[in-house]
Amino acid sequence: MKIDLIGPSYPFRGGISTHTTLLFRHLKAKHRTRFYCFRRQYPRFLFPGKTDREESRFHLREEESQPLLDALNPLTWLKVARRAIRDGPDLTIFPWWVVYWAPQYLTMILLIKFFSRTRIVFICHNVAEHEAHFLKTILSKLVLSQAHGFIVHSEQERERLKALTGKSRITVTAHPTYDVFNTAAISKTAAREKLGLSDEKIILFFGLIRGYKGLPYLIRALPLILARFKVRLLIVGEFWEDKKHYLRLIRETGVQQQLTLIDRYVRNEDIPAYFIASDLVILPYTSVTGSGPLQLAFAFGRPVVTTAIGVFPEIVKDKKTGFLVAPRSPRGIADAIVDFYENHDGEEMSARIKKEQGRFSWDHLIKAIEGFAA
Repeated sequence: MKIDLIGPSYPFRGGISTHTTLLFRHLKAKHRTRFYCFRRQYPRFLFPGKTDREESRFHLREEESQPLLDALNPLTWLKVARRAIRDGPDLTIFPWWVVYWAPQYLTMILLIKFFSRTRIVFICHNVAEHEAHFLKTILSKLVLSQAHGFIVHSEQERERLKALTGKSRITVTAHPTYDVFNTAAISKTAAREKLGLSDEKIILFFGLIRGYKGLPYLIRALPLILARFKVRLLIVGEFWEDKKHYLRLIRETGVQQQLTLIDRYVRNEDIPAYFIASDLVILPYTSVTGSGPLQLAFAFGRPVVTTAIGVFPEIVKDKKTGFLVAPRSPRGIADAIVDFYENHDGEEMSARIKKEQGRFSWDHLIKAIEGFAA
């Protein structure tokens, strides 16, 4: 089968770039696949972080990828569309996550559909953005309605997509595990020494810090945990909103001494140390479609505490591979963390997670994609 994949890759960082690059790596092992990626994504004023460029020495780069797309240059959109028409693939795949890509995608898709018989498939990481707006909804519907089929990561997203587009050819498959990290790179003791941490109970919040991630509820849970025993919370990720609110909350709750804040985007080569050093990963999201940090945690065999919303109950087995709690509940988060340390064996939970990893194989996603060629 011939497949064209259009989306982000190196030198751009982030979960969508990682996912799309790994998807290309797995697709090309089985099918003739061309990968058209970006050479420029966002204008600086639209990007909330320090940079959208990957600064890691260990980066995901596929030599066959073709960085032709400039999000701000329509001539490059036409160039990629012409390439895709010339390729004559059975499927053309686009990742979808923010409405910023509506003009670029819509231009390419309309041309590809008019001049070829390829089927358009979207992998929807977010059907709708976390920061909703009616104009975003209209644009999302306009673009997504052009597709022949969709892949989403949860039943909730399937229903949301059906309501938005009226289309029913939607396949649900789990977000695959990022299988590129050396999960046995160092021991837990060595990881803690590398990070300057002592032999103590350590919990981890990892990823970009945005409102829907629910970090304030975890900070408010920390005093409740500390009333039972000492624990250290690592907050590791770049702030994409006002940091002052979080710093004020940390002062008000009086948890400064038991909290380590690392305000930066973590390079790929540094990721293993944080997960290996931690006992438990906390994901107190208030809304969710899929979660890269969850699959990172499972890749490293780390149980999670997360909210019982969206895709999480479909992935996390309560009290077996993690803990499901009510959203916006500091008490629920605290009780789950206390339950983990007092009543559960972390090594046993890790062993269960590793047995479950076949559920999150890239093969499932590849088979789902292959199904749209029929």
